[in-house]
Amino acid sequence: MSENAFLAVFFFPAVAAVLIFFMKYVSAVLQARVRLGQDEAYRQIATQATAAQAETVAALSSLDKHLCDIGLRIAVVEKILKEVE
Repeated sequence: MSENAFLAVFFFPAVAAVLIFFMKYVSAVLQARVRLGQDEAYRQIATQATAAQAETVAALSSLDKHLCDIGLRIAVVEKILKEVE
């Protein structure tokens, strides 16, 4: 009986230690997978932000051209109005 008790005293803590290390390993693997998924999501967000910025630059450029055109037309109208006075 004492041999069984001796084996139990050493076996159960050893099994517990192995289980703890296994759970730590599984936890590290799961955390790495989650981190990888988050990194991929951040990459997609960054790509979308870059595309949105490019579209914004194009729209602002177009608006700048239209504003310059409007400014030139207003200058012509002001010149005509000054000539009429």
